[in-house]
Amino acid sequence: MRAFIAIDLPETIRGTLRRKQALFRSVSPDARWTQPEGIHLTLKFLGEVPDPKVKEVCGILKNLGQFEAFIIQLKGFGFFPDARRPRVLWVGVEALASLSHLAEQVEIAMQGVGFAREERAFRPHLTLARFRVPRPQAALQALLIQEQEQELGNFEVSEFYLFESKLSPKGAEYRKIERFP
Repeated sequence: MRAFIAIDLPETIRGTLRRKQALFRSVSPDARWTQPEGIHLTLKFLGEVPDPKVKEVCGILKNLGQFEAFIIQLKGFGFFPDARRPRVLWVGVEALASLSHLAEQVEIAMQGVGFAREERAFRPHLTLARFRVPRPQAALQALLIQEQEQELGNFEVSEFYLFESKLSPKGAEYRKIERFP
C-alpha cells in the first residue's frame, strides 16, 4: 500500500481552508485544488509499503511513546519551489519546537526499519493546490500578499496517524490505518 504518516486536521480548520480555496480559485482556475477533507500535515511520506512492513511500521510508531500535546498555528501562504516556478501553493504552519521534534522522532524511527531519510529539511505546511505547469501566478500572488498576515486558526495536536493513499483519476483518497496518541 502507498502510505504516509501525518497529523489530521479538525473540521473547523478544514472549513477555513475550504473558504480560502474558493477565494483563490477565482483567480487561479487552472490549479488542481486539494480536496479539503484530504488536507493533512505530513510528517513522513513512506511510499509503497508491503503489508508485512505495515505491521512493523505500526509497532515502531507505537513504541515512540506518548508525546506532549502542542498547538499549531496556521498563518501565511507561499509557493514551492518559489513564485516564479510554482508547483505547490501552501499554507504556513507555525509551531513550537515540539512539531519538529515529533517529525524527527518519526524520521529516525522509520530510518530504523529501512525507509530512507528525507534529504530536505522538514518544512511543515498544508498543500492547498498544485500546478501542472510551473508558471507565475500574478493574480494569485497579488491576492496572497493581501491575505499574508491573516491567521487561519490554530489547533492542538495530540495524535498522528498512519494513512493509506490511493491514487485515482479523481485525485488521492486517504484512509486512516492506525492512530498514535
